[in-house]
Amino acid sequence: MRNSLLLLSLLFHLPLWVVSQGSIGSFSPDETVFYAQTKQMNQFFLRFNGEEDLQGKRLYPGDAGYHEIKARKGYINMLFDQTNTGISDDAKFVFIEQALNKKNPVFLDFHGNLWFAEVSATFQYKKEKVTLILYLKLEKQNGGYKWMFSNVYFDRFASWFTHVNDTANLKYFIHPMSHELDFMNLHKIFREPGNIDYYLESEYQPDMLALFVMETKNNNLTFVSVDQVKFHFFQVPGWYFEVSYFNRNSMNSGWLISNILRVNEKEKKELMENYSRSN
Repeated sequence: MRNSLLLLSLLFHLPLWVVSQGSIGSFSPDETVFYAQTKQMNQFFLRFNGEEDLQGKRLYPGDAGYHEIKARKGYINMLFDQTNTGISDDAKFVFIEQALNKKNPVFLDFHGNLWFAEVSATFQYKKEKVTLILYLKLEKQNGGYKWMFSNVYFDRFASWFTHVNDTANLKYFIHPMSHELDFMNLHKIFREPGNIDYYLESEYQPDMLALFVMETKNNNLTFVSVDQVKFHFFQVPGWYFEVSYFNRNSMNSGWLISNILRVNEKEKKELMENYSRSN
């Protein structure tokens, strides 16, 4: 029943397809599912932009359907995870309408900023298996592009800085006249190394990437495997959306939008700080 409804929706939005004897154009139903799946992230970009049809044919300026609004509306709608009840129809509608704005349409830029990869990976940390979240972004270099680590999250690193910016605790401080004693009282602080983060300047933000590099170079962190990949986008003004991979035998599978959120510029900046320290 679900597949039938999805098929009817596709036929409504994509008049380029022709129905005949239980097939779509020259494709059987099984082949239709195969071609409708967004199997690569490159396809996600092309379909969002209206630069590839669902048969996998690349569209170029001058081709029928290239950047065509009605076709793009169908494509973008298909790029949502249709099983996710957390994405409301209203939010989806507003998001798509903004992307298709006639005066200022939004096209995703593979080589642009404002999108990040998130890799959940297993590492060996000293003697135990642990999970790290690695964030990467594309960076231009020598006329080309490459993925670079932009941030990292590891709960062990985060636990080392639980007291940062804790101004409520008045027990841990360095007396303002300590300089007159040549800071001889510092020895008291280092007797309790677990509290050293109480003494960091109020604007300090831990550099997880630096810790990641240090622990890797010291052979305390050893890469084991990639467990999961997803992507975070900020290229549609006023919106954040997440793209995840869904492996299922239906047209609504592959790389799909798994979450969307309306954000203002302040919220956008705060979110992006999770993915890159340079933002």
